[in-house]
Amino acid sequence: MTETNERLLGPEHKPDDVDYALRPKRLGDIVGQDKVRENLGILIDAARRRKESLDHVLFYGPPGLGKTTLSHVIANEMGVNVKVTAGPAIERPGDLASILTNLRAGDILFIDEIHRLGRAIEEVLYPAMEDFALDIVIGKGPSARSIRLSLPRFTVIGATTRLALMTAPLRARFGATFRLDYYDQPAMESIVGRAARLLDVSAEPGGVSEVARRARGTPRVALRLLKRVRDYAQVRAAGVITQTVAAEALTLLEVDPLGLDEIDRRVLRAIIEKYGGGPVGLETIAAAISEEADTIMDVVEPYLLQKGFLDRTPRGRTVTRSAYVHLGIEPPAAGDQPRLM
Repeated sequence: MTETNERLLGPEHKPDDVDYALRPKRLGDIVGQDKVRENLGILIDAARRRKESLDHVLFYGPPGLGKTTLSHVIANEMGVNVKVTAGPAIERPGDLASILTNLRAGDILFIDEIHRLGRAIEEVLYPAMEDFALDIVIGKGPSARSIRLSLPRFTVIGATTRLALMTAPLRARFGATFRLDYYDQPAMESIVGRAARLLDVSAEPGGVSEVARRARGTPRVALRLLKRVRDYAQVRAAGVITQTVAAEALTLLEVDPLGLDEIDRRVLRAIIEKYGGGPVGLETIAAAISEEADTIMDVVEPYLLQKGFLDRTPRGRTVTRSAYVHLGIEPPAAGDQPRLM
């Protein structure tokens, strides 16, 4: 079975992705997400003028688009500290209480994967977000009593890839909600070009464009591909990333010109070759290629849908004509099986 965290194009965070020098530090350094950036600028400027802490902010969208980076940028713009944690890491109400009581006025608490918070944890978080108070129960049984501790005014920034899995009461406590979308080609080229300069990599415009084109509109993937292309260029091309060098390196890594990798092509081919192009259910596709259904739905499908290679219908997934053409398979006539072009 292919592990998601082994995919070169997987948008999930990997340990070797951490390179703080490549992260934007200020709002003006961020490329793309223009509406989000403008709205955040207004939100931050207004809070600074009032000398108040920022409203609670929720970011949602596919992984790898900069939700964590934005939380650090906001902290830098506000001149405050940021405490980073994740929903699965907070196992008991006491864990959250410990984090909250160590925050100072104006600080930011960034909770990644906030949709994975337990219900008991959320019950502690609600009064903290609304009333800046922490309710603690002392003792058990009839002698138990509740005391309320005041907290300094702070900001919760939540990030999630699955907005629908967040409970309605939790979503309602965020004053500002922003969706992050995939980046367009010009924005991706700016991100790759900036990273190449910071990494001191010699890259021609054509090489930058080629890396950006195959990065699936995701900055995290683009930076990962740039590092692998840099390695290839140093070993086989005198260290200069040209368009030809980038194309050769990425082809060797099985990343095609539209940013599809082996698992993407396996999904499309399974639907075409085993199920006549669909419709077919998600669980059936997962079984056919020995993958997890959640991996296909969360990681593979969004990009295939964006590229117009896959459709979701009430009866299941279907492959579009564009996918046939991209894979070099002739779209079949009604009732015929697909055949190689």
